[in-house]
Amino acid sequence: MSFEPGALPAGGMIPLCVPEIRGREWEYVKDCLDTGWVSSVGSYVERFEAGVAARAGQGHGVAVVNGTAALHMALKLAGVGPGDEVVMPSLTFIAPANAVHYLGAHPVFADAEPDYWQMDVEQVRGFLAEECEVGNGVLRNRSTGRRVAALLPVHILGHPVEMGALMELSERFGLPVVEDATESLGGTWRGRPLGGIGHFGCFSFNGNKILTTGGGGVLVARDKQAAIRARYFTTQAKDDPVEYRHEEVGYNYRLTNLQAAMGCGQLENLEAYVEAKRRIAQRYAAAFEGRPGLCFMREASWAHSAFWMSTVRVDPDFGGGSRNLMHQLGMRGIQSRPLWQPLHLSGAHRGAQHLGCSVAERLWKEALSLPCSVGLSSEDQERVIEAILGGNS
Repeated sequence: MSFEPGALPAGGMIPLCVPEIRGREWEYVKDCLDTGWVSSVGSYVERFEAGVAARAGQGHGVAVVNGTAALHMALKLAGVGPGDEVVMPSLTFIAPANAVHYLGAHPVFADAEPDYWQMDVEQVRGFLAEECEVGNGVLRNRSTGRRVAALLPVHILGHPVEMGALMELSERFGLPVVEDATESLGGTWRGRPLGGIGHFGCFSFNGNKILTTGGGGVLVARDKQAAIRARYFTTQAKDDPVEYRHEEVGYNYRLTNLQAAMGCGQLENLEAYVEAKRRIAQRYAAAFEGRPGLCFMREASWAHSAFWMSTVRVDPDFGGGSRNLMHQLGMRGIQSRPLWQPLHLSGAHRGAQHLGCSVAERLWKEALSLPCSVGLSSEDQERVIEAILGGNS
């Protein structure tokens, strides 16, 4: 939603989520410009890769152009190929499902669970145990005959999926796990960093993420050889960079040193930014506690959410529902947005199998994300709260 400057209230517009640049980003980017190291090779790329991998608790990191490229590479390295199936949530941004399709594979969409809105691992368990079968060492979906090749949990809004139960399924059925942690850098599951629990982890540094490089991503991996292969594929699969020999199809997916320099500056403030996000979420939760018609997103006892987006579920009878409330906030210069259309309803993925996604559909209709920039002032947050509660007391 956009606003004409002249139409804004006296307090000005409150955006949904904008970057916070308060560290050494200018210094590091200027260093790139001064030294001429501006492209996809340079010390900041290596430094950024190592820094993100360390925050994720993984041994190796490979910087790429965006989170979707990281997902594409992770799925490829996990062995997903044409005709395979990947089990993933329906309630998420479309990027992971698109990455599955890039490899000629098919997503199988699972529902969200109602408490924390993450992928319903028990539903996934039922699908794997009751609707799939093992033959000749291969797990196949009975209804399609296709191989089930991987599990793709997405930690939406900064909160973790129940990874303990999911990793049990991974071991039981021999399935690699690619964690989409693009919204959750800095969050943890039972003290373990998100992105570092599965076999691969993927992060995004788009402009609205907790940390940003303007655009960019990092793939992290347990295995050194997997990281070497990721670097090979993301630099056009050069077998001889002097003679330009290529034995495999590669991709131009490398992050620039300029962007990585910005990322290094951002990464130095990760803990402070996550703490700010959590403080903002806690203030919303306290304000909406006990208010009929509003239910702020919950945090599990085993979770430490990064609270990338502060999101509230709005009953249809509260302020006319989420979309009407979004419109009313917009009229007051306050940006908000609904969650994503569940992917089993998306025309882009028409015909994909889903396991029953009623919770995802309800959350899509009722959830609304509120302003939660790291730099959101307490005064502006109070303005948002008053705008929501003022006419709906």
